Amino acid sequence: MSSVDWIVLFGTLLAIVAYGAWKTRGSKTIEGYLKGDNRMKWWMIGISIMATQASAITFLSTPGQAIEDGMRFIQIYFGLPIAMVILSVTLVPIYYRLKVYTAYEYLEGRFDLKTRTLAATYFLLLRGLSAGITLYAPAIVLATILNWSLYFTTVMIGVLVIIYVTTGGTRAVSLTQRYQMAVIMTGMLTAGFIAYSLIPDHVSFGDTVALAGELGKLNLVNIEFNLEDRYNIWSGIIGGTFLSLAYFGTDHSQVARYLGGVSLAESRMGLMFNGLLKIPMQFIILFIGVMVFVFFLFNKPPVYFNQHLMERARDISPEAIAELEASYDALYNEKSTVVENLVKAIQQEDAGAVSAVKSGYFEIAEKERSIRDSVKVVIAEVIPGAKTQDRDFIFLNFVINNLPRGLVGLLIAVMFSAAMSSMASELNALASATTVDLYKRSFRKEASPGHYVLASRLFTVMWALLAMLFAILASFEENLIQFVNIVGSLFYGTLLGIFVTAFYLKWVRGTAVFIAAIIAEVLVFYCHYFTDIAFLWYIFVGCFSVIIGSIVIQAFLRKT
Repeated sequence: MSSVDWIVLFGTLLAIVAYGAWKTRGSKTIEGYLKGDNRMKWWMIGISIMATQASAITFLSTPGQAIEDGMRFIQIYFGLPIAMVILSVTLVPIYYRLKVYTAYEYLEGRFDLKTRTLAATYFLLLRGLSAGITLYAPAIVLATILNWSLYFTTVMIGVLVIIYVTTGGTRAVSLTQRYQMAVIMTGMLTAGFIAYSLIPDHVSFGDTVALAGELGKLNLVNIEFNLEDRYNIWSGIIGGTFLSLAYFGTDHSQVARYLGGVSLAESRMGLMFNGLLKIPMQFIILFIGVMVFVFFLFNKPPVYFNQHLMERARDISPEAIAELEASYDALYNEKSTVVENLVKAIQQEDAGAVSAVKSGYFEIAEKERSIRDSVKVVIAEVIPGAKTQDRDFIFLNFVINNLPRGLVGLLIAVMFSAAMSSMASELNALASATTVDLYKRSFRKEASPGHYVLASRLFTVMWALLAMLFAILASFEENLIQFVNIVGSLFYGTLLGIFVTAFYLKWVRGTAVFIAAIIAEVLVFYCHYFTDIAFLWYIFVGCFSVIIGSIVIQAFLRKT
């Protein structure tokens, strides 16, 4: 990157961190540190909720998801508005009435301590793993632009986030997110515009959209019902509703955002704000990915997008890499001709020619995929332990190599600020649940407010260190945006089932739901490892396993 990019990058990051630390200096109580003193307006809540979801994974991985698989991923959000209405009517008033710090305090009064502890533990597991994934994304960015070790950049960013979140807690996260979102969306829209501007002049915007559509990238809605298909309208509306209910109703990283509202009405409006704007935001990000896909049709992409690993492999095995690159170059020249013919057929509105040329394109694309897979095999052989999945590097490669000076730094700042925002929210929620649901409840019931603030900060550091360890050791074969949703789906259904049982099955007691929740989690993991059911349905399985299991077990316990 140029010196201008570095100035923009570090200037943006330092300004955000300094502002958050300065505005929130002096949080002396656990309420101020964990809940932000209940000062947030509805629009701050909505932006905070969206920014917590919009980690670096969103802006690094979502465009790559569109490039690889089209826009069908957006269907996962179709249930979000429905869930926001349900939560605003049912769950949020309960949390406000009880004045809880975490979502899991309610469960002890409704059931017992062991059920509260089990739910909090499930949350800590899923959010702790997700924090590692969130940390991994910006580590990729820094490792790529500096050509440093991924392990080193993971630790470096983790330390920065620790400083960021421990100095201010929830208010630091919330106050800075509005500015981070402004930077994020400005940068992403700029990247999309530049991607389109670099497409040849003879290809109009209409031709660009038509080209993407013919090549299967505008696959927004699939109405076919298929349990093995990850993204269709049924999994999106049904599974997506359950996912959103669980995420926003039982995951404290989100519950904490609206528990910090000035009033119940403000929190409800914040949730609805999120429900209305999330789908358009994801549409824009996915469409930007589609623009980058079309850009790469006319501008040759690398055979492998993680250039740091590619250079290492080339140094170790130059002949094998050179042979694959030569085959790839020849194939790309062939593909370029096919793409130009497809554009002409689209412009002439010749449906027969479009169909014929498309068939040739997909044959070449399959050969291209085979070469890319062969490159990954070579890299894995010559660099043992290398993480060869490179889909999350596609958009980053475009940004670094095609945006003008200054804008590269802005886009990198976008990803870093999003990572800090999202991971700070996750660490703050992990510290809240650990302090309130485990430490304060079961280990140190009586202590000064300052003691619990210190404990929260120490737990923040502990979870950050564990996230670093997971990011370093884990193998991310999935696209990151998919992987983070898969991890959530493994636990969210069981958590949602516990809360639904608590709200609507008043005669079910703690022991029954505790046992049912353990059985449900076993069933979810069975579905994941031994069936082909799409991950969105795990939440449905987990939720109803808890509900039905609780009813059956409670009936059995009454008889005995």
